[in-house]
Amino acid sequence: MASPPDVHAPPGRSATFAAIFEAYFPQIHRYIAMRLDADAAEDLAAETFAIAFRRWDSFDPDRGATRSWLFGIATNLIARHRRQEARAYRALERLGADPSRGVHEDRVTDRISAGELRPRLAGALASLSPRLRDVLLLVILGELTYEEVAQALDVPYGTVCSRFNRARARVRKALGETNPLLDEWS
Repeated sequence: MASPPDVHAPPGRSATFAAIFEAYFPQIHRYIAMRLDADAAEDLAAETFAIAFRRWDSFDPDRGATRSWLFGIATNLIARHRRQEARAYRALERLGADPSRGVHEDRVTDRISAGELRPRLAGALASLSPRLRDVLLLVILGELTYEEVAQALDVPYGTVCSRFNRARARVRKALGETNPLLDEWS
């Protein structure tokens, strides 16, 4: 999925912020919906942009792209819901995927090539520390580059690389060294 070009302009310009909202709201909403659920995504995506609008005057384009900044805000909001997210993954691990439920975990596991791995994948995701899970899911669900993840989480690029590799290794180990995702994890 190609990202819209990053939009930069002098702070405080509502027309510029409207363009940013239109360019990035669908991506932020999709990322939150896949991490939590559609209902939470509506609220948290709106809250992400409300926070961004309030902080627009302090946004520093020299520190990173607008897109990364917005994903960072969204990830911080998701942090408030981490217990809910981990509980949902553990429940999925116990119960397995039920397509009729329409829960976000089923959307997360849409990239799974073998359905029987879904409960084990959910357990593996639940067992990751929040820092590792954030990096992994920003790359996989948010489709951010490592550099964008570094900007979003305000951590060094090397930290993102090592967290992603640790998360990937732990998930693979939990799955019996099976790679359940499409080529991007190879």
